[in-house]
Amino acid sequence: MTTPTAPTAPAPTLTAAPTRPLSLSRTTATATRVLRQLSHDPRTIALLMLIPCVMLFLLRYVFDGSPRTFDNIGASLLGIFPLITMFLVTSIATLRERTSGTLERLLAMPLGKGDLIAGYALAFGALAIVQSALATGLAVWFLDLDVTGSPWLLLLVALLDALLGTALGLFVSAFAASEFQAVQFMPAVIFPQLLLCGLFTPRDNMHPALEAVSDVLPMSYAVDGMNEVLRHTDMTAAFVRDALIVAGCALLVLALGAATLKRRTA
Repeated sequence: MTTPTAPTAPAPTLTAAPTRPLSLSRTTATATRVLRQLSHDPRTIALLMLIPCVMLFLLRYVFDGSPRTFDNIGASLLGIFPLITMFLVTSIATLRERTSGTLERLLAMPLGKGDLIAGYALAFGALAIVQSALATGLAVWFLDLDVTGSPWLLLLVALLDALLGTALGLFVSAFAASEFQAVQFMPAVIFPQLLLCGLFTPRDNMHPALEAVSDVLPMSYAVDGMNEVLRHTDMTAAFVRDALIVAGCALLVLALGAATLKRRTA
């Protein structure tokens, strides 16, 4: 005669708290935590702050014998470099939080996905302000980038580009299972935009099919906005349109990032 065994209780699992509206206090707390963690990672800070400046410095003296070439492409790259660096750092940092189980623990508390994404955007947005200010100041006042418009408009577009890079990094991190995979998204997400944004040739000189594709890529409008500042003394309607499109794309990608955010990797 066998003795019946008592049923084994299921192992406790972390369950997400009910979704709550976006909260300023939760968002700022998340941003503060992210900034505190980054402050202990000097290599990441150096990557964010110094690499765009170093690349602009090298570019200026690569074209030392042809300063007009630097004037023509320097403004565009002033927006592209922050976008690329913010994309890389944000995607890897977010993925690291998920693989370590941090996101799973955070989302089990009264912290919604919107709070988390907004907190990350706020933290990296603060870094983007410093990064864009350093790169713009270096290009305009030290490397003598010749712009017709206001340097403050250059700074605005550079900041919007950095925020767009942050949003893209948060979004693609949801589809990567490792940091190596996160880096692999760069050729798929960044390189096509880099080739089609009008940096190497005017977009209206491209094949009509490629021109149509470039019309829906946000980096195209970032380059167009920089070129508006390069050529016009005042803020133009085209500049306002380009800036609004870049900002709108960043907000849209952030919303998609919140919708696709996973608590942990598979």
